[in-house]
Amino acid sequence: MKPILALLCASVAVPAAAQTVDTFELPEGCNAYLTIQTEACSVDHMFTCEGDLDGTQRRVSIGENGVSYIGQIDKETQWIESFHVSSGHVERLSDDVTDRASISDLIENGIDTYDFTTESEEIGQTRYVGQDSLTGKQVTIDGVTLDETQYNIIAYGEDGEVRWSAEGNEYISQRFRMFLAGSSEITTERGSFDNDDNPVEFIFEGEPGFLSANPKFGCGETLSSAPSLIDRLEALSNEL
Repeated sequence: MKPILALLCASVAVPAAAQTVDTFELPEGCNAYLTIQTEACSVDHMFTCEGDLDGTQRRVSIGENGVSYIGQIDKETQWIESFHVSSGHVERLSDDVTDRASISDLIENGIDTYDFTTESEEIGQTRYVGQDSLTGKQVTIDGVTLDETQYNIIAYGEDGEVRWSAEGNEYISQRFRMFLAGSSEITTERGSFDNDDNPVEFIFEGEPGFLSANPKFGCGETLSSAPSLIDRLEALSNEL
């Protein structure tokens, strides 16, 4: 496990309700530039760390029970490394990339396809195949302009069988070169479910709520009856 990931994991076991401070502290050498509160009881912090390659972005997501996800993407938004807390598994992008994801292609051409594989000591190899396309619609949320996307993705296990698939609408920020979750329909062998994780607030350094350790929206009974996409897919991966 990389040093930054290991340092962040120290906060995983601390539920939000048990925290004595309201601010999430990043490891030394890391700097946050954006906090996003979403409607699915999650607060995301975007940050970079010393030694990262140019364009690298890191994210830590905090839910009602503490840290739920830690991830790293490159300048084209490829999934370089992901730690899924509920299932306890880490995924890393393998060299076996048939079609690299590229936010540049999406912005320039209106569509981007991808076909890549991740490796995990805990759950094995997963192949992801899908596409993103711009719908032509722009929205402004809390003063930030986003481009709406339509997407579909299929995740295959090592045996070639479909683990899960998803489709729906997300957003991209050209300013920050990142994807943001939206509304999706997820399908597994156990059935389909809807997930809504749209951004609500964008908070910058110096503003109230920057690096908050506490999600603001959609928590409590709403969360328990409708788990987040990350929680559901982590549970599925754990069972598989």
